Amino acid sequence: MKLAGCYTALITPFRNGQVDFDALGTIVEQQIAGGVAGLVPVGTTGESPTLTYAEHDEVIKFVTKKANKRCQIIAGTGGNSTFEAIHLSKNAAEFGADATLQVTPYYNKPTPEGLYRHFSMVAEESGLPIVLYNVPGRTGREIPIDIVARLSKHKLVAAIKEAGGSVERVNAIKDACDITVLSGDDSLTLPMMAVGASGIISVASNIIPVEVSNMAKAALAGDFETALKIHRKYYPLYRDLFIESNPIPIKAAMADLGMIAEEYRLPLCEMTATNRDKLRATLMRVGLLTGKDKSGKLDTKCLDF
Repeated sequence: MKLAGCYTALITPFRNGQVDFDALGTIVEQQIAGGVAGLVPVGTTGESPTLTYAEHDEVIKFVTKKANKRCQIIAGTGGNSTFEAIHLSKNAAEFGADATLQVTPYYNKPTPEGLYRHFSMVAEESGLPIVLYNVPGRTGREIPIDIVARLSKHKLVAAIKEAGGSVERVNAIKDACDITVLSGDDSLTLPMMAVGASGIISVASNIIPVEVSNMAKAALAGDFETALKIHRKYYPLYRDLFIESNPIPIKAAMADLGMIAEEYRLPLCEMTATNRDKLRATLMRVGLLTGKDKSGKLDTKCLDF
């Protein structure tokens, strides 16, 4: 399975405590019109820890059906229980997902051999290609390079998402084995692609799918001058979408842009007033917000994809 370009880590919109499927459907259509290579429902950005098992399945099924093969679907079905991850992954396979995203098991701190067996079993039992997801800041456990190299030989291990904030680690992975690397940090997409990554699983593309897709496409084509122009313009946005825990800022931004109701599930909650003001200033700086109209409401750039 070839993975390259921009994959959007979809938010899960809520309204009155329930998943807002109307808003989610609109977002999926905007993303496809924006030219993304794929969608990643129910990952970290999709607030997977607070969705029920039924909601988890419903969101993946809905997004896969809505996309209708117009782009790739990498379903977030990871967990710190191997059998839970298998169960969710088998369901994703039934819904028609192309691959699954498998986060490093958190809290129970598996050994390197345990990690190898976990990822291998999830792939084999589900029958779907998997994307390893290295995010030690959230899981407390990094996937060792030698384990990545071992897993790269598995026919169902398609790629690794690197969200550890290290371009050097991408160098080390590409030196150790031949595996597709996808950036997990918007601000590091371009430098990671410069040393061999093939794209990005992006948070920012929830609101700028065209721009992130064009940046990735330019870098893949070797046109780093164009890619750098896009990167520099949107770097402040990449930075400030992580001013508080993801996905709080991206959902706040999407609410300001009129795309969703601003609603989270505890333990996540709204941004502090200071950080919200900073994010709004950045949205204005990159041209997504244009200030306030006469009624005092935020005036948004038309999101015409």
